[in-house]
Amino acid sequence: MGGIREAVAADAAAIGEVAGAALVLDAAEAPRLVVRLSDPPPDRRWTALVTGDLDAVLFASMSTRDGSVGHIDLLAVDPAAQGRGRGRALVAAAEEWLRAQGAAEARFAGNPPCYAWPGIDVRSTAAACLAESRGYERYNVAWNMTADLSADLSTEADVLRLADRGVTVRAAGPGDRAAVLDFVREQWNENWAWEAEQASGCHYASRGGEILGFAAWGARPAWFGPMGTAPAARGLGVGRVLLRRCLAEQRDAGQASAQISWVGPLGFYSRAVGAHAERVFWLYRRDLR
Repeated sequence: MGGIREAVAADAAAIGEVAGAALVLDAAEAPRLVVRLSDPPPDRRWTALVTGDLDAVLFASMSTRDGSVGHIDLLAVDPAAQGRGRGRALVAAAEEWLRAQGAAEARFAGNPPCYAWPGIDVRSTAAACLAESRGYERYNVAWNMTADLSADLSTEADVLRLADRGVTVRAAGPGDRAAVLDFVREQWNENWAWEAEQASGCHYASRGGEILGFAAWGARPAWFGPMGTAPAARGLGVGRVLLRRCLAEQRDAGQASAQISWVGPLGFYSRAVGAHAERVFWLYRRDLR
């Protein structure tokens, strides 16, 4: 294994290969997850730890909302090196790093707005066993919904209906992305604004120069979200159109399905695009004091 050290820029390709080999539930986007976690918001304190043989990697970060909380964001061990204590050693090293940053609690849970998963996928038995063997306890559950992108994602009739009410829907290009980000900050928070800024695609609805809602995809590679509609515009059907516009772009980008991340309203996504709950995640935490 060699000693554990902080990753350097020259390790990027090897880290991507390890992630691609180890993260079998997300193999297609695993290298992009590494890239995403390596470029978080500028105020985030984070580290990437690797084994000396570059056969395992762990990303950890501090919460910007609660300075006493640290996160283990990603852990990947090359299949050929599994069962030799690499993961356990990296988690122990990450906990020490988090303590040094002032963390009183460590979590196997997503650290918005730049995260890989909400928590540990319930199918990742080895990861869950590792967490529990180190004293982590489950404290919450999160889930994704899956949208089949071969389904009907048309919006023409809805767009005409909205136009009759003075509402226009368009993609957020370079000239209007800033206004969309200001809307997201005002209505929700800076985390969602960062995701909308990083997104591969973003659409918004407006009326009389006032933005009513937005939807984005690709801030977390290949996943949909976030999206939201201003309270004054709810009930118009804006969200359905924005969702379908984004999912159609994901289909055009070559995806057969899309993950709708960290879902709250199951009913909306089920009705709008026939999405179904599928991936479930356990969120874990332990006291570091």
